[in-house]
Order: sequence, then structure tokens, then C-alpha cells
Amino acid sequence: MTNKYIDLMHQCFTWYRIKMHSLKNMILASIVNVSSVFSMRVCKMALGRCTDTMTDLCLNYYIIISTAKVVGLKLILFNVFSGLTNGRIPALVPAAHMSTGPAGGGGGENRLYFALVGAAFVATGIYAYRTVKGDKQRYQERIDEISSRPSKATESDPEPPAVEAAEPEAVPEPEPQAAPSAEEPSPSAPDAEAAAPSETTEPPPAVEAVPALPKVPSHTPYLLIGGGTASFAAARSIRARDPNAKVLIVTDEPDLPYMRPPLSKELWFSDDPSVTDTLRFKQWNGKERSIYFQPASFYISPEELDSAENGGVAVLTGKKVVHMDVRGNKVKLDDETEISYDKCLIATGGVPRNLQVIERAGDEVMKRTTLFRKIEDFKALDKVSRNIQSVTIIGGGFLGSELACALGRRSNESDLEVIQMFPEKGNMGKVLPEYLSNWTTAKVKREGVKVIAEALVKSVTCKDDKLEIQLKDGRLVKTDHIVAAVGLEPNVDLAKSAGLEVDSDFGGYRVNAELQARSNIWVAGDAACFYDIRLGRRRVEHHDHAVVSGRLAGENMTGANKPYWHQSMFWSDLGPDVGYEAIGIVDSSLPTVGVFAKATAKDTPKAATEESGTGIRSESETEDTAVSPVASSLPAPVVQQNKDDYGKGVIFYLRDKVVVGIILWNVFNRMPIARKIIKDGEEHADLNEVAKLFNIHED
Repeated sequence: MTNKYIDLMHQCFTWYRIKMHSLKNMILASIVNVSSVFSMRVCKMALGRCTDTMTDLCLNYYIIISTAKVVGLKLILFNVFSGLTNGRIPALVPAAHMSTGPAGGGGGENRLYFALVGAAFVATGIYAYRTVKGDKQRYQERIDEISSRPSKATESDPEPPAVEAAEPEAVPEPEPQAAPSAEEPSPSAPDAEAAAPSETTEPPPAVEAVPALPKVPSHTPYLLIGGGTASFAAARSIRARDPNAKVLIVTDEPDLPYMRPPLSKELWFSDDPSVTDTLRFKQWNGKERSIYFQPASFYISPEELDSAENGGVAVLTGKKVVHMDVRGNKVKLDDETEISYDKCLIATGGVPRNLQVIERAGDEVMKRTTLFRKIEDFKALDKVSRNIQSVTIIGGGFLGSELACALGRRSNESDLEVIQMFPEKGNMGKVLPEYLSNWTTAKVKREGVKVIAEALVKSVTCKDDKLEIQLKDGRLVKTDHIVAAVGLEPNVDLAKSAGLEVDSDFGGYRVNAELQARSNIWVAGDAACFYDIRLGRRRVEHHDHAVVSGRLAGENMTGANKPYWHQSMFWSDLGPDVGYEAIGIVDSSLPTVGVFAKATAKDTPKAATEESGTGIRSESETEDTAVSPVASSLPAPVVQQNKDDYGKGVIFYLRDKVVVGIILWNVFNRMPIARKIIKDGEEHADLNEVAKLFNIHED
């Protein structure tokens, strides 16, 4: 009994050692074969499609072997666990080691084992047959596909990836674009032509149809944000002090830098029917000029800026700066492109205000409302005014009065009804003294404009294809189109991301005396709120201020470190016969003294431009012509109105008996004298004597 027990234990240990050895070999073999399958898969991807059949045959072989061995491994494990569970030694132990074991009991299990192994091999064979058959079919389809291709297409097939690879360098903007194909090249014209197949005899039509997008430089020494007057003046000033400077102007408008005053003045009086296309006009002196400061040949393209040996000025149009990283000295455009800089100028100008009653009136009313500011607004209003019966201008300031006179002149040649309404008692009521405002209103009426004073808009609705403007006093005005000329809001969109201070009283970016907002950031034009050493903190929205502040900012960006002391002027023309220039604080709520004289043929805007040779009168100003006024001990005069004959004259605006503002009414090219008077800041007992400095009594 004891010997049988010892013999049984010996057989169990012998069987366990054999099976463990077999199990170890099977596991290692399976791991090797599975690894081989994975390696062959990698080889298949690396070798390409031409070796599909050979690779798949090898793979199928390894799959068959691996499957069989894995199935065998599973059966061995099944047999081991079955034997242990049944409490007896499995039948797979060799017979030599089982001579003293119990007789019988293992034949049925051996038959079951061979049946399972046979079924596994049959299933593996079926799988191998189906796989090889499918591979053969796919191989034949691949051969047919390759043979059906034209020979030229086969030769040019590797070329599209080269076009795609060149696209990120030519156009770094991550804008979503259609992927280039063999018949539609990349928008980058130079790179696309270089990558095109040389044997192509006929270029695709899309090559000329798709314009090349400008390549944005990743860095620029001087970055000017905004494409208006201030930016152009700064660029010209930078180049004057640093001839090799590289300047990049970024503007969200599609146009090169241009002057805005003619949009509401001379352009409307042009006899050229194509003026909206040419944007050329005759000044009051008859000389013709373009609205653009310089032609396109003056600038270099943005992609040439980096390589320009002598520098230059480049303009990136149609792009808006949406984020500013002051610490990193870089900005982000609306297409996610980033540009770094050394010095930066913010000259973003402003956006036209609108009435809340119009904004709340709905889309139909907004579609029939023009907010006048840009070239596209001029073109749109010109087109609309030729196809409607009535237009209403809301606003009695500079822009509203100028457009009223311009459209009123057109109404004399057509059936267009022009209406102007404002809350003041007369035109320019916030600027001019009441008597002069009334005279201006009469002048506007003579131009064919229906003026509605003291008009407060209550609501605007669209009814029966007409706009109905309901006033608070009950009056109802029907019109086809509205022009809202109710002021300008400074554009300070970058203040939040840049961490720049915005003035709570006047709006705009607060800057120091050198127009700096930060150590390497300057602000100029309408968006700058600066400190005037004579008049306190101010913000000015006129052309001359944009010219002078932009010029000074450009000088300071090149190291001039000059303070802003200039008193900017502005002017307004109510047609070729009446115009005025102003400087300082001109507010009708201040006490005024006016001195007038009889006008002559020389006292008109037309005559002034004939003398200066330019319609932009601020460009011809000089400081060295000013002389110090002579003070007088005579008492202050009473306002001279000359029986409503305000041919020409000077209006002084006083604060604490000191002149803080001057209007030159039909008196031109005398602005340096007015600037000197305000700069001196002295009290004058007799302003009649001061008025003589302007030579208003000369014939």
C-alpha cells in the first residue's frame, strides 16, 4: 500500500514536470509568433501597397501556426484543470510512467482530446483558405486599378504632397482652407508654381483665379495698428528719422491709408459719374487729387518687408488685431496669426455711434440706416441716394451738416427730398453761438434741405415700405433712408487684453505728454486721451489732430522724447462758399465774443485752397508765422453782428476771461496766430484789437 502511494506520487511529480515544460514552451512559442505577426504588420505598412500579396501570405502562415499553437495551449490547460478537478492523473502522461497506476479510465479523455485538436485544425484550415482567397481577390483588384490609370497621372501622383508641404510656409495664417488638389493649387502662387509638375503643358485655370494671400511677417520693428491718418503720419515720421525703418500697418479696412474729410465734402460735388470707383475729386480750387495719401507703388508688400534692405512701409489690409500681449511684445490677429514688435502705435480711431431707438427697431430699420465713416459708407450712401425719394439725416454737428448740404445740392438736380433733424435750435448748435447757428441753419435751408430743429426721436418703425420716425413732440416724419450722424465712439477694444487705461470722462486711451501708454506703446488720433498743458485733459476727433499726434508719436517711437503741446485745429465747409476753421475748446455754452467784417471774393473755402494749393488745409500750417498779439487797455467790445451779415470774422471763446478757443469764420490760413493766442493764455481787455491780428478788415 505504501509502495503504491509512493509510486503514485512519483508519477504525479513526473507528469507535472513534463507538462510545465510543455506549457512553458507553448507560451514562449505563442509570444514569439504573435510578435512575428505584429512585426509583419509593421513591415506591411512600411513596404507599401506593392508588396501586399507577399506580405499577406507570410502573415497568414504565421496566423495559422500561431492559432494552432494557441489552440493547443488552451487544450492543454483545459486538460490540466480537468484532471485536477476529477481527482486523477490526466491521460496525457506517457504510458511508461503509468505502469503502476490504476488500470483504465483514460481512453475516453484521449479520444476527446484528439477530437478537439482535429476540430481546431479544421477550423484553422478553413480560416486560412478564406484569407488567402480574399487576398488574391484584393490583389487582382489592385492590379486592375493600377493598370487603368493614365501614364501622366501616374507620374504626377507624388506631386500633391509637395504642394501641401509648401502651403504652411507661404500662408502661415491658420484659416480654414480647402485642401489643394492636383487641379487646384495652393493659394500660395509662387510656391505652388515651383511645386507643379514640369510636364504639365496647360496650367489649371484656378492658378490665376485664386489671388496670392500676403505672407505676414512674424516680427516687425514698428507695428502700427490702424490704417487711418494717424498711422500714415506716424509711418512717414518714422521713415524720416530712420530711413531704413521697417514699418507694418495693420488695418481691418480693405483700403490703403486715405483721408476721411473728402468723404463728406468734395467727393459729393464731383461731376465725374465714376467718382465712387476712382475716388478722385476736384478741390475747391479746381485741382484734382486722390483720396489716398499715396499710391500703391509707395508701399512694399508685407512678404517683402523682412528682406527689404532699405526698409519700407507695408500695409496688411483686411486684418484686425484682436489681442495684445504687452509683456510679450506681440499681437494676435483675427485669424490667430501672431506678430511680435519692438515699438507699437495704437491708432484705431473710432466707430460711429447710433441711436438706441434705431438699434432696438429691428433688422429692417437697421438695413435702411447708414452709419457714415468709411469709403464703403460713402459708396453705399451715394448709391442709395440715387434710388430713393427721401433721406433723413439725424444730427446737426459737423458731419450731419456737411452731408445735408452735399445731398441738398444733389436734390436740386433730382427729386430727392433731404431732411435734417437735430435736438438743438440750429445747425452746429453745440459749437457756434446761437446767432451764428441760426445763420448756418438758413444757409443749409438755401441748399434745399428741410430742417427740423429741436427734434428728439422717440421711435423708428418700418411700415408700408417707409421708415416712420416718431418724435417726442408728436411730429411724424416718413422717409426711405436714415443717416445717423450723432458722434463717434473711440475704439478701445484692445484695452482689456493690453491692460491699458481708458479715460472715464472723455473715453480713449489715457497717455502721457509724449503720447505713451506704456514704455513701448504709443497712442495717436481719435483714440488718444491726452493732457493739454493749457486746456487740461482732452480727446480730439479731427483730421489735423490725427496728423500732428501721429507725426509726434512716430518721432517719439524713434527716440525723440518730445511732449505734445500742439493745439490742433479742425475745419468744416458748407459747400465751396462758406467754411470755418477752429482751434481749442469751442463750446457754445462758453461766453463768446465775435468780431465780423464784410466778406470779399477771397473769403471762401474755394479761394483758400487756391492760395494754399491743397484742400487739406492743416497740411500747410506753419508755426513760425505767428506773432504775439498786442494787449489793449480798452474795454471789451460788444458782439458785432452787423445786421446778420456774417461774411467773415473771428469768434473768441472765453473761460475765466482767458481765450480757450477761436473760430475763424471764412478767414483762412491764419491758424498759427490763433494757436499762439491760446498758447500764451493771457487775458485781453479788448478783443477787437486781437481780431486785427487776423487782418479781417483788409479788402
